[in-house]
Amino acid sequence: MTALFSTLAEMFSYAFLVRAFVVGALVSVCSALLGVSLVLKRYSMIGDGLSHVGFGALALATGLNAAPLAVSIPIVVCAAFLLLRLGEKSLIRGDAAIALISTSSLALGVVIISRTTGMNTDVCNYLFGSILAMSKNDVYLSIGLSICVLILFVLFYHKLFAITFDEAFAGATGVKTGAYNMLIAFLTAITIVLGMRMMGAVLISALLIFPALTSMRVFKKFRSVSISSVCVSVVCFFTGIVISYLYAMPTGASVVLVNIAGFLLFWLISAESKTIRAEAR
Repeated sequence: MTALFSTLAEMFSYAFLVRAFVVGALVSVCSALLGVSLVLKRYSMIGDGLSHVGFGALALATGLNAAPLAVSIPIVVCAAFLLLRLGEKSLIRGDAAIALISTSSLALGVVIISRTTGMNTDVCNYLFGSILAMSKNDVYLSIGLSICVLILFVLFYHKLFAITFDEAFAGATGVKTGAYNMLIAFLTAITIVLGMRMMGAVLISALLIFPALTSMRVFKKFRSVSISSVCVSVVCFFTGIVISYLYAMPTGASVVLVNIAGFLLFWLISAESKTIRAEAR
């Protein structure tokens, strides 16, 4: 225990790690809350698609020598709305629309980088994340936007709950389902852009999917799953970043591996509890 506290004290002595902890914790909370609705509505792959759009946007910002978040946020938000509209009314539906936009964005990003800065270590940072990528300005913007995401989620919690479980019934009762689906897409886009600098374009969608799937192994109610997802997401992030520091592993990959371990643990707990209930009968 003493060794753990000394390690944490050493980690918090580095400013870039403090920034990573703060932003990572906020992004983990936001992604866990949104992930529950995305998984239940079968929108999970939207997160993966938007992360590839984010890679293209970051590449464009690099080529223009502009602020990464300032360029990425509006582009990814527009892509989120476009994916939602394509999924609802276009002949190109669901996973096909996501694949079309995500692969196009990824290819465009690679071309832009290869023609500007070249295929260097920045590409790996964009794809797989880097805790060194967070500047002070990024942190302030990330904190502000994360708080806005949390406030909007809490304010519209009941509406989001309604359209998650029965969108048709919610629409029949007067809920503007289209507007709230757009809200989910908007909040998801913001969260992905904020977390992509640390987790990378390839791995950021794991923060949206794994905590929700993990919690659903044990809990069944929407509120219980949401609370559990937040706890799982934050614990996995902190554990992953500590492992990353101790063993010099990529941060994003470490966090995802811890999430996989958490999913397996909850799956075993769920299987064991079912066995116990069956024996009790």
